[in-house]
Amino acid sequence: MGYSAEKLSEEKVFKDPVHRYVHVRDLVIWDLIGTREFQRLRRVRQLGTTFLTFHGAEHSRLNHSLGVYEIVRRIIDDIFAGRPEWNQQERLLCLCAALLHDLGHGPFSHSFEKVFDLDHEHFTQAIILGDTEVNSVLSRVDKTFPKKVAEVIAKTYESKLVVSLISSQIDADRMDYLQRDAYFTGVSYGHFDMERILRVMRPREDQVVFKQSGMHAVEDYIMSRYQMYWQVYFHPVTRSAEVILTKILHRAKYLYESGYGFQHEPHHFYSLFNGDVALADYLKMDESVILYYFQIWEEEKDPILSDLCDRFVNRKLFKYAEFQPSNDQMNKLMELNRLFKKAGIDPEYYLVVDSSSDLPYDFYRPGEEEERLPIHLLKNNGEIRELSRESEIVDAISGKRRTDHKLYFPEDLLRDESTKKNIKRQIRQLLDLDR
Repeated sequence: MGYSAEKLSEEKVFKDPVHRYVHVRDLVIWDLIGTREFQRLRRVRQLGTTFLTFHGAEHSRLNHSLGVYEIVRRIIDDIFAGRPEWNQQERLLCLCAALLHDLGHGPFSHSFEKVFDLDHEHFTQAIILGDTEVNSVLSRVDKTFPKKVAEVIAKTYESKLVVSLISSQIDADRMDYLQRDAYFTGVSYGHFDMERILRVMRPREDQVVFKQSGMHAVEDYIMSRYQMYWQVYFHPVTRSAEVILTKILHRAKYLYESGYGFQHEPHHFYSLFNGDVALADYLKMDESVILYYFQIWEEEKDPILSDLCDRFVNRKLFKYAEFQPSNDQMNKLMELNRLFKKAGIDPEYYLVVDSSSDLPYDFYRPGEEEERLPIHLLKNNGEIRELSRESEIVDAISGKRRTDHKLYFPEDLLRDESTKKNIKRQIRQLLDLDR
């Protein structure tokens, strides 16, 4: 028996609050879970700064990765098994890709990536293909196996059906994080009937399709996703924390490039500041490391870095106001910039416009920059129809991008009337703080 077919002497299970149990029978999966690169995901939160808004949102990328694996395992072992459209030889490939799809996420994920111009998908592939414990386990299956796993995650693998299980508009990744994030944040929006969706899934050559009898469960999933983005993922308080986090990293990078003498040398950040991040350095970065430096930097002599770190660590977040990028609003922003500088408050760090945007459902539109595989329904007569052609609910939101803009600022600094009273009064009037 080859390594790829080897089973554990007895099934291992992880107790899970969303799926009740995560089942592991394959030795390869068990060995991957035990690698240092996978275990690192325990130290990276799934929802970044959201724990500062919803105090229960402390779950990790590891929780989520196990959940995605479990959903894919159920699909291919319970739903697809024995169907002629499904190639059973790709079972282990799907399971490994599901388990490892988030392997390259850094601390506080997207905010961290933006500041240092990084791409977690690049690091996911680097971990799978590089000199790592994960690569060693995968290579035992077959020397070409790590490359195949990386291709599935990169959406370049030859089987679109395999890719669609992990990356599409209704995939195992989204089905897990919507439910898991709803559970840990304590909201009701992200819940939908996953059991029904799994029961009506059917494999086709290019992607998964859904029996028309399950259309309402799919509609519910799409609306759950829409609500989660606006009520949880784009929550303005969470975005305030992200703004401060981003500004801390920008300030630390600026100080380093300016030759500032840190009281405590930020050794873990050197490769990031220099724009030359080796995989070994990247893997040493997790949220415990970031938060350690933030606490240390609270004592730094630079007043901006010190203040921003104090705000993040002790949750003294910025207030926000509605903002639209119209001519009037942009003129107001220019005036606020001028007044902030006059008041001795650096607008580069303390006056920030943040925008969030989401497209809840779309289908391929020729000429647009990103191809989106549509969700297809399988009708009783065997015909396949794109979802929005059959669902009035989905049709109403298809292709409609919603964008929200907020202006973030430290209201507490504007309440300090000891100096520059008149200037701060003007700022407060422009921000409508005294209404």
